[in-house]
Amino acid sequence: MPVQQLFYKTAVPVSAQRHGDLSVSTGKTYAFAGSTNSIPVTAVEFGPAAGDHPIVFAGTGDEIVPAVILGTRDNENLAVDADGKWTGTYIPAFARRYPFIFSLDNDQKRFSLLIDEEFEGANRDGRGERLFDSDGEQTSYLKSLLRFLQDYQAGFVRTQAFCKRLVELDLLTPMQAQFSLAAGEKRTLGGFQVVDREKLKALSDETLGELCRRDEMECIFLHLSSLRHFRRMLEQTNTSGDTAVSDEEPVAEAEPVESA
Repeated sequence: MPVQQLFYKTAVPVSAQRHGDLSVSTGKTYAFAGSTNSIPVTAVEFGPAAGDHPIVFAGTGDEIVPAVILGTRDNENLAVDADGKWTGTYIPAFARRYPFIFSLDNDQKRFSLLIDEEFEGANRDGRGERLFDSDGEQTSYLKSLLRFLQDYQAGFVRTQAFCKRLVELDLLTPMQAQFSLAAGEKRTLGGFQVVDREKLKALSDETLGELCRRDEMECIFLHLSSLRHFRRMLEQTNTSGDTAVSDEEPVAEAEPVESA
């Protein structure tokens, strides 16, 4: 379940010299995310995201990130319809910030703003918002965008600390989602981890209290509650038109992955 390479194709640094006459029209379509079955989210997004999608943890080691699962197989996003419209109630900030992204320099000290020039909303016809005015100065749109990305980056750093805490406490366990479709087809979606309820219950009172004081327990509960949406994803798949209906009851459940 890849979560990093996603939909960015040709991201280049934003500059007045290169993008002085560039306009960007966003929010009209999310077709760029139509073949992405998972998207990263930050801890502050758990509340709204948990109302729509299963939240899991992807990656390994120091690269573990929370992500919402959007499809029952690779290259499927049930939240984006055929017209590129996002049909859910919450759109992850990772998708809302596209086609922009921050990049660290070689010294890992300074961020640069990049734009994916292949984004269909990037144009030189005046559609949408200009990045620079006629004098080459940042527009109010670009300034607000920078503030949004700075807030996102701060949230990402806090989320990294949260994930590191889960790893230190050995709370994550590999899982896979099993889907039994109405047409008889079976699908398995793996490559992610979830919080182990039994390990969570076994923590000391002191550790549990610390998780509560840091608001990390709230994130854990939201994550665990969100896993119920695997069932709703199955219902979406069975009504999408690409599967026939049979008398067999569709089933969606998460199961632990046995260690080798």
